[in-house]
Amino acid sequence: MTQIHPTAIVAPDARLGEGVEVGPFAIVGEGCEIGDGAVVGPRATLERNVRLAANVRIGIGSVLGGDPQDLKFGGEQTYVEIGEGTTVREYATINRGTAQSGKTTVGRNCFVMSYVHLAHDCHVGDNVILVNGSQLAGHVVVEDYAIISGLTAVHQFVRIGRHCFIGGASRVAQDVPPFIKAVGNPVKLYGLNSVGLQRSGFADETVRELKRAYRLFFRSELNMSQAIERARSELQPLPEVEHFLQFIEESQRGVGF
Repeated sequence: MTQIHPTAIVAPDARLGEGVEVGPFAIVGEGCEIGDGAVVGPRATLERNVRLAANVRIGIGSVLGGDPQDLKFGGEQTYVEIGEGTTVREYATINRGTAQSGKTTVGRNCFVMSYVHLAHDCHVGDNVILVNGSQLAGHVVVEDYAIISGLTAVHQFVRIGRHCFIGGASRVAQDVPPFIKAVGNPVKLYGLNSVGLQRSGFADETVRELKRAYRLFFRSELNMSQAIERARSELQPLPEVEHFLQFIEESQRGVGF
């Protein structure tokens, strides 16, 4: 049974699923959709056009669906979308997208901790952890299973590869390839995220080939084109290796740490 606290404000056109809870003084604005079993905590605000999938939990005082902090924004109809099972803790802010992509998205089973900020047109994959106070500028892409530690700032248009681990208080101004550990201001790479890959069940053979790829690109005298050529001729064409190489080839902000 859906439970709406008497002090909450819910827009007439908002759509709430079964078993939804809306806490004291929470606001659910126009155009919002809340999936079955989702919880909107006390004093949380869904300003407008926020779509929560089933079993999403929004913490106390968080604000989702605010206007993009972008001077080019002209009032377009844009959205925030949060995937099934994701938790957004207290006082996080997630802004709507702009006309560039139309929405800001967070995937399934993510953990967005307190005071995290996701700016307009950010796209966060599944099973991502964003630790307290991490701040993502506009158009940032975070791939599946990445972890961004507390107080980290990510520059606009940066891409964070899957299964990355970004250490705390880092400043990330370039793309971080998948499966890597990185930390610092400015950020530097510190090898493969071996512990994280093992915990995720990666085969020893895959980890070994990824380590070889890392050494070719970031611990040799080869330039990027030479490293790509060597990697394609010497490494096993495993899916993870192919993703690593494709990420580097497609990088727009560069990975030359």
